[in-house]
Amino acid sequence: MSGIIFSMRELCWNPLLLAAFFGVGLYFSIKSGFLQIRRPVFIFRSTFGNIKKSDTKDGISPFAALSAALAACMGTGNIIGVASALTLGGPGAVFWMVVSALLGEMTSCAENILGIEYRARNEKNEWMGGSLLYIEKAFGRKTACVFSVFCVGAALGMGNMTQANAISTAVCEQTEAVPVALGVAVAAVAGMVIFGGVKRVSGVTEKIIPPLSLAVIIALLAVIIKNYAFIFTCIKQIFVSAFDFGSLSAGMGSYTLSKAVKEGFARGVFSNEAGLGSSPLVHASADVREPFEQGLWGIAEVFIDTVLMCTLTALALMTSGAYGSNAPLSPVQMSVAAFSDILGNSSGIFVCVSLCLFAFATIIGWGFYGEKAVEYAFGEKAVTPYRAVFLICTVIGTCASLDTVWALSDIFNALMAIPNLAAIIKLRKAAVYHIKKISHG
Repeated sequence: MSGIIFSMRELCWNPLLLAAFFGVGLYFSIKSGFLQIRRPVFIFRSTFGNIKKSDTKDGISPFAALSAALAACMGTGNIIGVASALTLGGPGAVFWMVVSALLGEMTSCAENILGIEYRARNEKNEWMGGSLLYIEKAFGRKTACVFSVFCVGAALGMGNMTQANAISTAVCEQTEAVPVALGVAVAAVAGMVIFGGVKRVSGVTEKIIPPLSLAVIIALLAVIIKNYAFIFTCIKQIFVSAFDFGSLSAGMGSYTLSKAVKEGFARGVFSNEAGLGSSPLVHASADVREPFEQGLWGIAEVFIDTVLMCTLTALALMTSGAYGSNAPLSPVQMSVAAFSDILGNSSGIFVCVSLCLFAFATIIGWGFYGEKAVEYAFGEKAVTPYRAVFLICTVIGTCASLDTVWALSDIFNALMAIPNLAAIIKLRKAAVYHIKKISHG
C-alpha cells in the first residue's frame, strides 16, 4: 500500500505542476513589477507598521488572520520539513525552496485578494469566502466542492496527522510518553479551541505564534553566528547543488538537479502553502475594506514562513554540521544537534517544546480550514461530525508511519493546488487590478 502512495506522490508532483507553481508566481510578480522585492519597506509599513489587533463584529483583525494563517503553515515544515528537504534533495533544495517562496509571495497575495473580493456572509453572518468562492466563481460549485474534499483530506493529513506525528516523535524522544495517550491529550486541547470557531482559533494562535517565532529566530541566528566561519561554504554549496545538472555527492547522499527542484518546491509549498488555496480561508475573515490590504499580509506570511524561517533553519543545520554528519540522523535529531551548539543538553527540550507548539497551532489552524470546506460542501450540519473525525485522526497520527503520512500530505497538496491555481489564472484580471493598486500605492 505504501508503495502505491509513494508512486502517486511522484505522479502528482510532476514537472507540469511545478511549472504551474513557478508560472503563476512569476506572472503576478511580473504584473506587480516584482513588488515583493522592489518595495519591502512599503509592505512592512502597510502590515506590521499598521497592526490592528482588536477583532470586530465584521470579522477578525488582519493581524489575527495572519497569525492563524501562519499557525497553519508554520508547523513541521519549518523544522522537520527543512531537514527532510536537505536529506532528500541536498543543499540545492534550499535554493529552490526560497525561489518557490519569493514567487509564492505574489501567488499568496493574489489568493488573498480574490478571497476578499468574492467573499460572502453565511447563515451565522460570518464571512465565508477564500478559495471556495473564487473557485466557484471561476468554474462553478461542483469544482469548488471537489476542492473542498481535497481540502478536508489535506486538513486530516498535512494539517493534522503529520503534525500529531511530529509531536509524538519529539515528545517520545525526550520522555517515555505513550503515543496514544499523548494523542488523546492533544486532541482534547485542540478540540476546546476548534469548537470555539474562528475567533477562538485566531485568538489562541495570536498568543502562540509571534513570541514562539521570535524565540526560534533568535536561537537560529545564535547557531549561525557561532558557526559564522562556515556560512560562505554552506551558501556556496547551496548554489552549486542548485544548478548541478549532473549529480552532486554531498552530505548524506547523491543528488540531482531534478531532485533538488522537486524537493525544494514540494517542501516550500508544504511550509508556506502558497498556491494551495488554504490560507485565504482564514484571511477572508479579516476586517478590511480593500482586498489589496489583505494581499499585502499574504506577502508577509510567505516571507516570514519560508524566506526567513526556513532559510535560517537550513543555514543553522548546515553550519552546525548537523546536516552531513557521519551518523545518519532523523529530522528531529538533526534539529536537536544544531541547537546543541548553543543550548547544550537543553536543545532537545527546546526543539521538543517549539515543535509541539508549532505543530499544535497548525492542527487548530487546519482544523478551521477543513471546517470551512465541510460547511461549504455539505452544510452546517456536517461540521460537528467533521470535528469528531478530525480529533480522532489526531490520535491516529501519533501512531502512524511518518513517511506514509508525509506522502499522503503531498498528494492532497497537489490535488488542492490544481483547481486553485487554475482559478487564480482564470480570475487574474481581478487580482491584477488590485495588485496594481498596491504596486503604485
